[in-house]
Amino acid sequence: MRVLAVETSTLAGGAALVDGDRVLGHYLLDVSVTHSERLMVAVDRLLSDASLRPRDLDGLAVAVGPGSFTGLRVGISAVKGLALALGIPIAAVPTLDAMAASLPFAALPVCPVLDARKNEVYTSRYRWDGSAMRREWEYLAVAPAELARRLDEPTVLLGDAAGVIASPHARLAPATHRAPSPATVGLLGHARLTAGETVTAADLVPIYLRPSEAELKRRAVALR
Repeated sequence: MRVLAVETSTLAGGAALVDGDRVLGHYLLDVSVTHSERLMVAVDRLLSDASLRPRDLDGLAVAVGPGSFTGLRVGISAVKGLALALGIPIAAVPTLDAMAASLPFAALPVCPVLDARKNEVYTSRYRWDGSAMRREWEYLAVAPAELARRLDEPTVLLGDAAGVIASPHARLAPATHRAPSPATVGLLGHARLTAGETVTAADLVPIYLRPSEAELKRRAVALR
């Protein structure tokens, strides 16, 4: 099964192509160019370099957050459009799950940590159970100090906010594994598609752990 994966949860984002457990191509760019400017260019380049056309795809995978409100909207909108145009299924992959899955076999627990702004981070904790990374906490939006307090044993941290967690238990992952990976989203998405765990374009929504600024403004106006 050929799957196109999209990851736009953070500034570091891109796309990947997987065929079964084989990564055909992987595009990742961590620069201040918006996803709306570069995402479809990356998709076109990946398909072209792999000598594939959109109709050769069997499924789509997309990171659904938590993460940047704007970034997630761009990625999810792109995948919705492709799914409707091509008539293929979608797998929704939580961003923190995909980040933890990039460190299989870890002897220590793993905490992805993403900048949530407003002096908060998005996080959860995972542990290798012999076959997969299993989530032990709910998806959280907490202050860095609260996450530091929760770390009660040596823990591998990855993500764009990993470095702000001041804990003697923090162990930073290598820089090559700190950003969300479109390829990992693709591999997890492939597994979900194979298992029949799909969503329709109409039902595809991001994981938001708190209201966006736009939603807060709408609520404030409604209360006036």
